[in-house]
Amino acid sequence: MSSLKKRNSNSSADREEDKQVTEKMLSPSGGEYGNSNRTGAPENIDKDQMTAGGEGTVVLQRTITLLNGVAIIVGTIIGSGIFVTPTGVVKEAGSIGLSLVIWTVCGVFSTIGALCYAELGTTISKSGGDYAYILEVYGSLPAFLKLWIELLIIRPSSQYIVAYVFATYLLKPIFPDCPVPESGAKVVACLCILLLTFINCYSVKAATRVQDAFAAAKLLALALIIIVGFVEIGKGGSATTGLLPENSFKGSNYDFGNIGLALYSGLFAYGGWNYLNFVTEEMIEPYKNLPRAIIISLPIVTIVYVLTNLAYFTTLTPDEMLNSEAVAVDFGNFHLGPMAWIIPVFVGLSCFGSVNGSLFTSSRLFFVGSREGHLPSLLSMIHPTLLTPLPSLIFTCLMTLLYAFSNDIFSVINFFSFFNWLCIAMAIIGMMWLRYKKPELDRPIKVNILLPVSFVLACMFLIVVSIWKTPMECAIGFGIIATGVPVYLIGVWWQSKPKWLLQAIFLTTATFQKLMEVVPQS
Repeated sequence: MSSLKKRNSNSSADREEDKQVTEKMLSPSGGEYGNSNRTGAPENIDKDQMTAGGEGTVVLQRTITLLNGVAIIVGTIIGSGIFVTPTGVVKEAGSIGLSLVIWTVCGVFSTIGALCYAELGTTISKSGGDYAYILEVYGSLPAFLKLWIELLIIRPSSQYIVAYVFATYLLKPIFPDCPVPESGAKVVACLCILLLTFINCYSVKAATRVQDAFAAAKLLALALIIIVGFVEIGKGGSATTGLLPENSFKGSNYDFGNIGLALYSGLFAYGGWNYLNFVTEEMIEPYKNLPRAIIISLPIVTIVYVLTNLAYFTTLTPDEMLNSEAVAVDFGNFHLGPMAWIIPVFVGLSCFGSVNGSLFTSSRLFFVGSREGHLPSLLSMIHPTLLTPLPSLIFTCLMTLLYAFSNDIFSVINFFSFFNWLCIAMAIIGMMWLRYKKPELDRPIKVNILLPVSFVLACMFLIVVSIWKTPMECAIGFGIIATGVPVYLIGVWWQSKPKWLLQAIFLTTATFQKLMEVVPQS
């Protein structure tokens, strides 16, 4: 590392310095994973340095603009689902009209949640999203369990699935008349993850530019579908008769459980509305740009989702949608003729952008978890020249690549459908608790109390429906969550570890620190 002085390990001064560093690392206050700093920022950096990156300090810079923030939210929410399988809602709703209503309700619901998170993100101005808010309100163990499941299953598995869909669509032109070989798709998915990890390691600006470009590409693709749909409505063909008010609600299923599952499917497609809260500390003027990005992004996504589904229904009946392997591709084949290849290309681009956004935010989650003492201290180190969290990005990449060896990823994700809403509900309950217990906190944004109350009640409904409809999956999910308790007790709670173990941890950390040429945030 050119910016660091090479030391002679044989000098007595250096040996004394190493000894002092080791003793500091091995002190009881550090725990196994290093010092747990609960303020959300390095202890010896003043506010101006944290904002601008003072001279001689190594911190993650505030480089995320309002446009970048909008691209992160829009690009992360809009993945492959709206192109490939937007059928979960219509399957449970039973009719065109009710499915469009549920898509709209899911958009409004997500917007309410995002507004509550705008208050949380400007009150607790730390990166880390749900994890940081749960840590602040409920303490160390609940926050660690949230981090444990995100690290072990949710983040890496979802990233690998989207990368796999990208690979499948990229290779489909090579295999037009047969399924894409699984091994080939896995190799391309892994290359996609490695490439995006390299971009994120190299530069934050490069990563946000990729996010901006691919968010624009997926909006362009959906705009094309919407325009074609409006043209079909204008023609008034027989396929559009099902959109008439007197026909659109025929066959609606108003069963309590089916409505709940339809909402689950719709809200899954809106997943990612809270991802900007994971990078709050890297935003330029977060008190202004975080809420602005949310207010701009969620209405855009809601309108685009509803109109895209409306466009699909101008060509495909609900039964045809349910039997389609890729709804947008079938729609394109029907209308675009020789230009139908555009849709698969845009699906691939959409997936590529979603993987980038997820890698970007996941690495910050693990970075904050390390800084709080819940993960090895190496993961909260930064490359002093590139100013990127190199170790946490590489760790995120490796965890994601491990899922290439799994043959049944979707069943694993199904175990945790309730867990996401439980954590979000806990965070928003915590927001209301902070209003009561700490009214003196600065709140640049303060939403009407009816919004968090109604949102929490809706989350409780979703959790109850999930446990009622899939009790076995939820029980398995709780069991996997419980595996984090012994890990927490050994790794975080147990402070009086033997010195030989702490020495081994220190030497391992120092070795990887030298290999990656990273330094602690300072």
